Amino acid sequence: MGGTIVRLARQGHHILLLDITDGEPTPLGSHETRKAETAAATAILSPDPAEHPGGVPIRRMLLGLPNRTVEHTIEARHRTAAVFRAWQADILFTTYPVDAHPDHRAVTRIVEDARFDSKLSKITMPGPVDGWTGEPLDGPGVEDAGAQTRPCHPKWLFYYYATHLRWVPDPSFVFDISGCVDAKLDAIRAYETQFVRPEKNRKVVEWVAASAVYFGSRIGTDAGEPFHTQEPVGLGSLDGLVL
Repeated sequence: MGGTIVRLARQGHHILLLDITDGEPTPLGSHETRKAETAAATAILSPDPAEHPGGVPIRRMLLGLPNRTVEHTIEARHRTAAVFRAWQADILFTTYPVDAHPDHRAVTRIVEDARFDSKLSKITMPGPVDGWTGEPLDGPGVEDAGAQTRPCHPKWLFYYYATHLRWVPDPSFVFDISGCVDAKLDAIRAYETQFVRPEKNRKVVEWVAASAVYFGSRIGTDAGEPFHTQEPVGLGSLDGLVL
C-alpha cells in the first residue's frame, strides 16, 4: 500500500509505519542494512515540502518481534496496542487475514486484538520504544514522560494485500494512487538486499507495478491499490468518489 501511504502523507495525514519485525535474517541482509534501507524507503515515501507544502513527513518505528516466529500472544497484543495508544491512532491498516505466510497471519490477529486492547481502561501500557533508534515514541497519547499511554479506539481497520497466495484480491474498495506509483516502486527498490541484488526477486517490482495499473483500471484511474474491510464504510457525501 505504498502508493496510498504516499498520497495520504501528501494530503497532510500523520502516518506512523510500524515494523513488527526487522525482517531478518535474510541471505544478504542484516539488522543494520535493513535499518538503513528502511530509513531510505521512508524518506522516499515522505512528501517533498517544496512540491507538497501541506504534506507531513512519515514516522516509523520498529516493534521488534522475532521475524519468522511471530506469535499471537498477549504480550505482542499489548506492545502493539501501546503503539496505537501512544499515536492515538484513528485508522489502522494491516495484512489481509488469508495468507500462506505464518507471520502475516499472526500479525493480522495481533493488530485486530490490539485494536480492542488499546481502548481498555485500568490497564498499564508503557510508552513504546523504537527498536530502530532506541528512543521512546513521542505522540499525543503518551503521558508522564513516556511512562504511560492513554486509551484510544481506532475507528477503522482496513486490510491491504501482501499475501503469499497466488490469487487475485476481490477488494472492498480501491484507493486511487495515480501520480504516486514511482515513489512506491522506488521505496521497494530501496530494499536493495531484498529486491535489487537477488535476481529472482527483481520481478516483484514489475508485478507490483502491473497490479497498480490493473486495479487503477477497475476504477477508471491510472493506478490503484486494493483494500478489504469487515465493516461498512460510511459516506457523508459523494465528493470523495472517483468518477
